[in-house]
Amino acid sequence: MIGIFDSGVGGLSVLRHIRTALPAENLLYLADAGFAPYGERSEAEIIVRSLAAASFLASASAKAMVVACNTATAAAIDAIRERHPGLIVIGVEPGLKPAAELSVSRTVGVLATAATLASARFNQLQAQVSAATGVRFLLQPCPGLASQIEKGALRAPATAQLVAAFVRPLLDQNADTLVLGCTHYPFVRQLIEAVVASHGPTNAQLPVQIVDTGNAVARQLVAVLRDSDHLSTAPATGSVTAYSTGSCSTLQQAFERLLGLSVQVAGVVLAASPTALGDAVHNAAPV
Repeated sequence: MIGIFDSGVGGLSVLRHIRTALPAENLLYLADAGFAPYGERSEAEIIVRSLAAASFLASASAKAMVVACNTATAAAIDAIRERHPGLIVIGVEPGLKPAAELSVSRTVGVLATAATLASARFNQLQAQVSAATGVRFLLQPCPGLASQIEKGALRAPATAQLVAAFVRPLLDQNADTLVLGCTHYPFVRQLIEAVVASHGPTNAQLPVQIVDTGNAVARQLVAVLRDSDHLSTAPATGSVTAYSTGSCSTLQQAFERLLGLSVQVAGVVLAASPTALGDAVHNAAPV
């Protein structure tokens, strides 16, 4: 099977693209909801939890693993690959490169967690893309937004207020492209689009474009599985199973509400390995 994990429901935005691209594959989704959202955790803690999640998926005989969380990818994907060298590991990262190609105003807004924006991995990517394209990136941390989405408050006034507070300053600074740098955020895309519509056009006088990398992750996964001869040839539709370290009913309802899928969710306790904390200290960037 293919294992997919996130701190909560955000990774479902990636799972839906994977299921469309690879309908014959069996998917196992793990939500570390008991510790969600990762974006409000320390880097060392994110590494420990991510290694525990990866070990759980590896023990389930996953042939590939998708780290469907921008924060976990930024903090822990190197540690995961080091711990599981024989496993295909795909991460997600904010779509800075495609956004730079789309932007006419040469100004791109990036909506993400504070942990993602502070990570060495993100800052290296931003520096590379800025140097190559001359695009200016406006970095907007979004505290509290992932938590609202975790609660299922996708249309709540408080969620709409958060989105407006985060998006309007980017539009005011002439951003004509917005990057969704957290896998939770595609689920409030309609709220983002509403803010864009009420703001009016930027100086570029072109519609503001929104970049979500979920489809790109699915395409990359297909390519890697094909190249390594790991694509399923089964004619039937694959299964979807799920586990959560938090509320099983909340994740089950999220599958139904967000993806229209009826999926049974089982509870699980992730146990960190004795060397996980050492790995976290080794890999975490200095404060």
